[in-house]
Amino acid sequence: MRAEAVRPPAAASVPEARSFTSDDPRDIAWVRQNVPCQATCPAGTNVPAYIRDIIEERYGHSYEINREANVLPGVLGRICSRPCESACRHGWPGNGDPVAICHLKRVAADLKDAGHRITEKLYAPSGKRVAIVGGGPAGVAAAHDLSLFGHDVVIVEREERPGGMLRYGIPEFRLPRQVLDVELHNALRLGVQLRTGVAVGSGAGEMPVSELLKGYDAVLLATGCAAPVALPLRGEWQGKDPAQELQGIEYGLDFLMQMHRGQPKQVGRRVAVVGAGFTALDCARVAVRLGAEEVTIHIRTAEEYIPATREEIFEAKREGVRIKGLRTPVGLRDDGQGRLAGIEFVQNRLGGWRTGGRRQAIAIDGSEFVEPCDTLIIAIGQQTVHDHLGVKVELDRHGNMRIGDDGMTSVGGLFAAGDYVRGASTVVEAVGHGRVIARRIDTWLMGRERRRQAVRIEPVQGPLRERAFDFIPRQHMPTAPLGERTRQLGREVETGMDRATALEEARRCYLCNLRYHIDVDRCIFCRACIDVAPRACIKLVSGVDPGEGGVGRLVETKEWNKVAAIWIDNNECIRCGACFAACPVHCISISRCQLVEVDN
Repeated sequence: MRAEAVRPPAAASVPEARSFTSDDPRDIAWVRQNVPCQATCPAGTNVPAYIRDIIEERYGHSYEINREANVLPGVLGRICSRPCESACRHGWPGNGDPVAICHLKRVAADLKDAGHRITEKLYAPSGKRVAIVGGGPAGVAAAHDLSLFGHDVVIVEREERPGGMLRYGIPEFRLPRQVLDVELHNALRLGVQLRTGVAVGSGAGEMPVSELLKGYDAVLLATGCAAPVALPLRGEWQGKDPAQELQGIEYGLDFLMQMHRGQPKQVGRRVAVVGAGFTALDCARVAVRLGAEEVTIHIRTAEEYIPATREEIFEAKREGVRIKGLRTPVGLRDDGQGRLAGIEFVQNRLGGWRTGGRRQAIAIDGSEFVEPCDTLIIAIGQQTVHDHLGVKVELDRHGNMRIGDDGMTSVGGLFAAGDYVRGASTVVEAVGHGRVIARRIDTWLMGRERRRQAVRIEPVQGPLRERAFDFIPRQHMPTAPLGERTRQLGREVETGMDRATALEEARRCYLCNLRYHIDVDRCIFCRACIDVAPRACIKLVSGVDPGEGGVGRLVETKEWNKVAAIWIDNNECIRCGACFAACPVHCISISRCQLVEVDN
């Protein structure tokens, strides 16, 4: 006997002949528990719904489902960190590879009609004014939502063009600027005023935050996290900024930003990149395109712990980038003329697990060695700075902005979002947090919450996938020829899936938002569903332990005299419909359960 996670039947759980909306906490909990891709997405994207639309070749509608959550689908379909794929049920042990959720997001953006018309629900003008400092992903997402709520929104951006790290931190071979420009236009087109080239701070010629607080009903700080983290050097280099001491040393984000502002960049013959994230990979791949003969990424632990997608790592290695692990830089070597000549490392061994799922790197005494190089790019992370604000705010123990449950800082009317609050994170996390804080700003401005989350439950007449779809292998993203892409900084590497490839990949999705339900009052316990099930997904249960929050756990049994019901285990169900077709009394029904937002 063992327990399985279930959602006990609520009044709203049994599908009716029509669609309806439920705000029963158990229905909301069911979706969050049984649709792992959506639950893991920081923006809460309805993944099964937009993938189903791709199967039906409704690309425009698929794109709209994406925009409801992540605002910039064409962008995130290229550069998302893909936490949804790590959670995908298709990737669980024994199920194969996860669905290429991110690539399918791009499919919807690429294949929608050229004349596709965006539709969005607008609220009446509120008369409230909101200033957003920073035009990066968090600021743009917040501006989009606040404009939908009817507020007058202005974005104040230091750079000459909006986009933040999307424009100035990510190379064009990963994110074409034409795609970015279209997505930004769509996000800001509903009256958001954009003031670029305006720095906010307490320095000469800068706009003080205190002035914004006087002129606007609310101010949102979304300036990101761009100050470089220093290398942990020893001895004579301890406490020094190596980029100021030797020629040939740059910080990764500064290197990319300067290049994207139009400043010509050069690298030496042998380039070393220290770091283990997307920025480090981007810098290494840019160095290849700038003509470096040897490009190596040096990391503290091992390649399998690099917090970047496997495909990004694979493509970097295809382009000639080498990855060397288990080493930490502790010193530098110069050529006697003020130029970098090499890096001194200490060898590491793997230790235990750190918070966040990474391994510890433990230095081995006496294992120092030197790697020669001409250029060093430091990309070990970024941190936030607050001394430019001109107003006193409370910070947390990590030096990030402290905000309350309402998204507000310790200064009344001053909110913060994205990396500026959480430290360096991913684009999709910034977008998701920007949207959350926008909702809280609206609640604060209007004195009440105007939108709430619910579940739309609609009947489905029959199975939407076949058992054969489980055996479709993951489809690969086509890429540009190796010889072409490494000669051009602007040549996009991933070229996009065509309709046939996209259809094959979309069919792999388990459509986890489909709930197969057995009406226990009609079931005759004939075992037909159990006999045809290709997996152990239909359980004999003796009862339900209510658990906490209305989401209980079913108690299995193997003894027929103790069976109270036959239950479908949604963790094991692959939505193939075999049980639905086999049931002689038609007691199995299918409903689509989707999180939606409704007006209060």
